[in-house]
Amino acid sequence: MEPILLYGVPAGSSMGLVAAFERAGQPYRLCRVDMLTEMKNDAYASINGRQETPVLITDEGRVLTETMAIAAWLEARDTQRRISFDPRSPEADRMHQLMAFVNTGFTAAFTPLWAAYEMESAEPVLLATLRDFGRKAVTERHDRLEAMIVDTAFLVGDRLTLADTTLIGVARWAEFHQAVDGAAYPKLAALRGRIEADPSVRYAQAIEDGENPAGSGACLGHVPLAEVIDRFAA
Repeated sequence: MEPILLYGVPAGSSMGLVAAFERAGQPYRLCRVDMLTEMKNDAYASINGRQETPVLITDEGRVLTETMAIAAWLEARDTQRRISFDPRSPEADRMHQLMAFVNTGFTAAFTPLWAAYEMESAEPVLLATLRDFGRKAVTERHDRLEAMIVDTAFLVGDRLTLADTTLIGVARWAEFHQAVDGAAYPKLAALRGRIEADPSVRYAQAIEDGENPAGSGACLGHVPLAEVIDRFAA
């Protein structure tokens, strides 16, 4: 069977993994998960007890969770090196370093803002505290990422890799939460423009928007969530 990637909407970080699978060019399927409704019930918990996305159903029918684990699974099968590098190379080391930074501190910085978003009826003082703390954390992480970006077209060299796809699903949260002034980070803004212009990223964005883009042909269609749960739940 082809692997099935469960991706979250709206604005899920897993959009970047959709782009990575599309760029890798090997057959795969997708499963759309509404994070505000479908992800919160017990049925989905039987697939991922932490009730999060992304989730990968591997070609062997195993359930694999966590962005970094799924990216590593895909990297190991990227024999044509369309989205990665030789694992012993300096480029691979830098790619892994940047992926880890984005997936840990950069992503986690948005946690207070998401908490405030999900607690809109809470006391105004609590919401203001969460938003203030979150914006300061996001600003600090943006400062660090801006300093890490070098004079290359993408995060590592002149082509899109897993480092870029890991970033792009999360970076847009800054606008969603109005957390930082994007103009204050010119290197990041330029980088995001190049990443977002990549055909595989445009494809992933269109998929998230509910469209039916042509793509490369690697995606063999969507599998309903109910079917995934019925076939692969623990």
